[in-house]
Amino acid sequence: KKVRYPKKVRELGKLEAKAVEIAVYQCNSVNGLLQTPDHARAVIGAAQPPYSPDDVERMVAARIARQTVFERSPAPALSFVLEEGVLRRPIGGTMAWRQQLERLLEVGRLHNVVLQVMPMSCETHSGTDGTIELLKFEDGSAVGRSDGAFNGRPTSDPKHLRILELRYGTIRAQALSPRDSLAFLEQLLGET
Repeated sequence: KKVRYPKKVRELGKLEAKAVEIAVYQCNSVNGLLQTPDHARAVIGAAQPPYSPDDVERMVAARIARQTVFERSPAPALSFVLEEGVLRRPIGGTMAWRQQLERLLEVGRLHNVVLQVMPMSCETHSGTDGTIELLKFEDGSAVGRSDGAFNGRPTSDPKHLRILELRYGTIRAQALSPRDSLAFLEQLLGET
């Protein structure tokens, strides 16, 4: 049985590799661009029905390969909003969780990255429809998708993109500031 997931990840990786701006709100897990290998392995390995060990390793490798986006020059502008609940879940065990939190702190300190945490105490939350991804390209084109809009399919329609940008901007405004988000991650790491 051939696993399709790596191909999907490779296609996403190709788009990410061309993007000059990437903005992601992730509500159920740490985004693949931010995952450590052990965290990715634990997330993929928890799927039901389960993947074979070889398929898990292939998917982890594909996910980690996407992270070359952080090595590009010129560096793209990257923005991530992660849910507090996701960050508190020790996926893969304490050591894998600690490594994941350390990775988030490392990436969050890069000059081209804005990392924000959506606190569980946020009473008005514009991200309840699910994940939002926006990718903008050098030629001015863009593509976006959201679990809760446009049937979850990628769209490049300018009207749809404006809606996704508005939602993402509102989510960022509701989240902790980048500085407070890093302080939150440092505190959470200290609690482990």
